[in-house]
Amino acid sequence: MPDIKKLDLNDPDTKSADIVAGNIEALKALFPDAFTEGKIDFEVLKGLLGAAVDERDEKYGLNWHGKRRARQIALTPSTGTLLPCPEESVDWDTTQNLMIEGDNLEVLKLLQKSYAGKVKLIYIDPPYNTGKDFVYPDDFQDGIRNYLSLTGQVDGGGRKISSNTEASGRFHTDWLNMMYPRLKLAKSLLLNEGLIFISIDSGEAANLRILMDEVFGAENFIGLLPTIMNLKGNNDAFAFSDTHEFTVVYAKSKKDCEVFELPVPEDGLDDWLEDDWGLYKKADTLRRTGQDASRERRPKGWFPVFIDSENNVYTTEDDTPRRNSDTVLWPINDAGDELSWTWSKAKINDEPHNLMVVDGRGGKNIYKKQRPGLGDLPTSKPKSIVYKPEYSSSNGTAELSKLMGSNVFDSPPKPRSLIRDFILIGSGPEAIILDFFAGTGTTGHAVMGQNARDGGSRRFILVQIPQQLDPTDKDQRVTAEFCKAIKKPMTIAEITKERLRRASMAIRSDTTSKKSDIGFRVFRLATSNIRAWEPDAADLENSLLKNAEHLVQGRKEQDVLYELLLKLGLDLCVPIETKTIAGKSVHSIGGGALIVCLADGLTKDVIEPLASGIVTWRAALAPAVDTRVVFKDSGFADDIAKTNMAAILNQNGITDVRSL
Repeated sequence: MPDIKKLDLNDPDTKSADIVAGNIEALKALFPDAFTEGKIDFEVLKGLLGAAVDERDEKYGLNWHGKRRARQIALTPSTGTLLPCPEESVDWDTTQNLMIEGDNLEVLKLLQKSYAGKVKLIYIDPPYNTGKDFVYPDDFQDGIRNYLSLTGQVDGGGRKISSNTEASGRFHTDWLNMMYPRLKLAKSLLLNEGLIFISIDSGEAANLRILMDEVFGAENFIGLLPTIMNLKGNNDAFAFSDTHEFTVVYAKSKKDCEVFELPVPEDGLDDWLEDDWGLYKKADTLRRTGQDASRERRPKGWFPVFIDSENNVYTTEDDTPRRNSDTVLWPINDAGDELSWTWSKAKINDEPHNLMVVDGRGGKNIYKKQRPGLGDLPTSKPKSIVYKPEYSSSNGTAELSKLMGSNVFDSPPKPRSLIRDFILIGSGPEAIILDFFAGTGTTGHAVMGQNARDGGSRRFILVQIPQQLDPTDKDQRVTAEFCKAIKKPMTIAEITKERLRRASMAIRSDTTSKKSDIGFRVFRLATSNIRAWEPDAADLENSLLKNAEHLVQGRKEQDVLYELLLKLGLDLCVPIETKTIAGKSVHSIGGGALIVCLADGLTKDVIEPLASGIVTWRAALAPAVDTRVVFKDSGFADDIAKTNMAAILNQNGITDVRSL
């Protein structure tokens, strides 16, 4: 008999991704003989791995108190959800950008099913370890509850998680415990081609390097880049005047990653020339240099190259010039050493337009032309020391103050030009960019601004905890004018949203901007919309009555819809269409991949026209798509109505029917 399956909290579909289960399945696929009755036989696994197993007691690495628990926290699924906030958003119906208010550890867990392996670039500017308290609630038992308490959304708000001072004896430990699970979760969201950029000061740069080696693999290290933020230096620092921070860069897979060059600024275009094939400038000589350059080491590179009267370069099979008057060049340096050419005969004849002839004291020489590598503009390889005058931290403060109308923080945000260049280096024009320590929203602003400049369709996902600001803390001091303008309880998340709104307005009013996505959807972390079964052994009858309705009281249909998107692995910006069928609201998500009806009053008189309408709509939307249909369990008048609904849908090819 057809039936509607229950979709409750015991179903894996209603939780965030179970990373442990995924790891076990991957291991089972690789080493099936290491499993006995569903359990891992580690002795067999060690034998299969052979010499790769390190069984020494003392191993190289970074260890600290709480590391095992931090790893376990990363593997624990979240039972929370993200509530949509259209009234706080910009262009809700059309935007592909996300700004999520909540503890980033829980949010990263919730994003796993929908965004795993889809993010091209992660940039984060985490709290530096300055000896101040951290506000990230890493509670192994109930992260959502702890987060709500911390942020004042339930009783007990405002408490600090840890007192992270030098005197506590856990100065580095607390910071590492905060970072480790977040980095573990972040890695799984990256594409294989993806990169992560992390801003850090000297206090934890060394520990972060070792931590990243463990999480991402030492083989995926890309760079530890001194980043000049204050060329004048900070004279308050001991011994040396601080001028820089660091940017730590890792790839998810170095062999697969894409790293792009930066466009040359307009004032640097004077160094470039132009021919029929576009812009170019003089690069290296065609003659090979270095230890492997000799004729003996590279015999295939020893041949004559000819230059005609119009400075065209060519080679011939028989090493004879086309005209006796053409110049003959061999790869011989000024000292008379017989070397080799860097290009083969075939490449020289195929690409003579990428070579240039230069007259020198010793006669003619041949050089390669450097061509642009990004669009129609010249590019340059990023340097290992990150510096431009506009990267100054004072520029970040000035830009934010101008946008907000007042100085928001005494502590300067990162300048947008720095983040923009990281975006250009680490992602293409259609990438998803994640920042889960969003702060004032510089990354989102930079993404919108770059899209407006080049017409790209980059998307951003920002995450920021609604940390209450302390007016007595100089690093969190917000001006009275700004508090009055925003008209909301002052948290960092509110500043993030307000900056994005004002940035969107500024870009929209700029007539030179190209048409692009300058909106964002706001979501807020909360407990699940689906009520967990919480029986009272002393009063089971009352427990049954309380749990008759599986949805949390006061939540909206839209709240439940977006939780289903998260739990079923759909994008939070996927199109949702709503239609009235048999007097009931029905939602089609992702072109018919998911159809949801959360209406009450599904009686026997309503079932047939509602089911028929769903079948017809689904066929018109996407007849070949495997469709899941979800109802609210308490919406059915009785079991007969529920059974009839399942029967009609099953007969028409819709076999995956669930109820909440």
